[in-house]
Amino acid sequence: MAEQKYKPILPVISPAPSDIEIAQAIDPVHISQIATSLGLKDDEYELYGIHKAKVKLTVKDRLADAPLGKYVVVAGITPTPLGEGKSTTTVGLCQALGAYLKKKVVTCVRQPSQGPTFGIKGGAAGGGYSQVIPMEEMNLHLTGDIHAITAANNLLAAAIDVRMFHEKAQTDEALFNRLCPKDKEGKRAFAPVMLRRLAKLGISKTDPEELTPEERGRFARLDIDPASISWRRVMDTNDRFLRSVTVGQGSEERGQERLTGFDITVASEIMAVLALSTDLADMRERLGRMVIGNSRAGEPVTADDLGVGGALTVLMKDAIMPTLMQTLEATPVLVHAGPFANIAHGNSSIIADQIALRLVGQDGFCVTEAGFGADIGMEKFMNIKCRASGLTPDCAVIVATVRALKMHGGGPPVVAGTPLHHDYKTENVGLVSAGCCNLERHIQNAKNFGIPVVVAVNQFATDTPAELEAVRSAAIAAGADAAVVCNHHGLGGAGATDLGEAVVAACSKPKSFSFTYDVNLPIKDKIEAIAKSVYRAAGVSYSPEAEAQIEKFTRMGFDKLPICMAKTQYSFSHDAKEKGAPSGFILPIRDIRASVGAGFVFPLVGSMMTMPGLPTRPCFYEIDIDLKTGKIVGLS
Repeated sequence: MAEQKYKPILPVISPAPSDIEIAQAIDPVHISQIATSLGLKDDEYELYGIHKAKVKLTVKDRLADAPLGKYVVVAGITPTPLGEGKSTTTVGLCQALGAYLKKKVVTCVRQPSQGPTFGIKGGAAGGGYSQVIPMEEMNLHLTGDIHAITAANNLLAAAIDVRMFHEKAQTDEALFNRLCPKDKEGKRAFAPVMLRRLAKLGISKTDPEELTPEERGRFARLDIDPASISWRRVMDTNDRFLRSVTVGQGSEERGQERLTGFDITVASEIMAVLALSTDLADMRERLGRMVIGNSRAGEPVTADDLGVGGALTVLMKDAIMPTLMQTLEATPVLVHAGPFANIAHGNSSIIADQIALRLVGQDGFCVTEAGFGADIGMEKFMNIKCRASGLTPDCAVIVATVRALKMHGGGPPVVAGTPLHHDYKTENVGLVSAGCCNLERHIQNAKNFGIPVVVAVNQFATDTPAELEAVRSAAIAAGADAAVVCNHHGLGGAGATDLGEAVVAACSKPKSFSFTYDVNLPIKDKIEAIAKSVYRAAGVSYSPEAEAQIEKFTRMGFDKLPICMAKTQYSFSHDAKEKGAPSGFILPIRDIRASVGAGFVFPLVGSMMTMPGLPTRPCFYEIDIDLKTGKIVGLS
């Protein structure tokens, strides 16, 4: 392997202590220093303590004409259940670029959910000597964005049930009178949000008294079909016993019972809306057009139909501002949004990227991470996020590990919470080489988007030089512009300087970006484009339910939205047991749903869990507080 070029800035220890011990051993600088280093003015951020700040969107306006920096997306090969260090690589790369190569850089990452933090996976602040700090604050409440989403989501859920409750007991005229009550002078007025419903109904009148009885009825009665309601309540805790619940059992609810359930907050469409909004006005529009179900006549019912779109925006007004933090080596980080990577697109926010690209300038770098393997997170980054933002990446980094490639080469199953098999701890170049077909497929897919590709081989202690070289050589042979072995976990940015140099070189190469599909194609054509060109399926099959939904969404005008495939992250196919690079299979579409506010249709390939459960021994067993120092212990 290449000789170490740079001496670590951090006081590294080998073997590395726990993530929280490393993080707590470094004193973060005051966040105002990070803001100043980025060129933020004092009135362009709000302090949340001394280590976090909210960045105001006014900086976008000030720098509207500023040249943009280089845009880098970090993705990965098809992972094991243990993860392959994509977040750690993202942070390590940025530490290398900023602290060692002296480039202006901003890391843009998702906010972790407390579900995995207290469940089985742990936090998502990176690891080893490549972390976002304070890691305790990032992994817990941060600045309250997820709590704001929870409040907004559940306000909409409450509005749905109470609207059906009141409509059931009142005539059209009574509903209208209560929705538009007379003031002290006997006059009625529409609330501003009501004008949106009137426009949707094709009613141009702005004086309630001018509506005919028929128009009053159409305006006041949503007539929601309970069986069509797709909106569920959320909370940011893994709680399997809330997956299916019955609401309305109280004696005052007049027998209006309904079977529903809870999702984890990061699965809420509001989280996806936050991630894909480009400014406050755009977020307001997206929140208002979220579809919660349809009327008995088959018409979509939106948040604005319920009159709650403006209130949702008020609850989200601070959440739209990215949170400024720092890495262990004092390079800047923007933490913002955290949508699921299966039923949603699994990327941090457009707004954070927009701000970062302008702040770093044309010689700087904005590095962002896409969730799960590149067939999911990177594909959605390209076809959904880039389509919404108008931005295009200059380079893709694909993270690979010897461990995962051994699994794809035919190694024993890797199971979270179970000791690794002997094959993963001893040299087996043949197994690694056999699994490189998975890496090669991801490289080809990234190249198909028309951008340079750099492979980051994330080195583990048990990897041998021969195994690492086998991965590097296979990556180059598959068309990667560079392939670099890195040890940022053990050395911080000093262990990723070769990767940083490779990324700088790749970003200077020409690109010819293109999407996988034309968004105006029919829904089936878009699904099949992804299935065939990204997954290498031979074709797609559709259940009767999926066929009915396609017809319904086409009739409702949602067929021009991008596609967000909800598929297992553990295989290119729909079968998590199919490792390597399967091809020639038929991809089954079980059902299709729409997140109209966020702006995508998501086909379900198999069943998708939107409320995780807790294992027998959750992470919370290790988490406590040191009563003498006040420090958190056991967080990972």
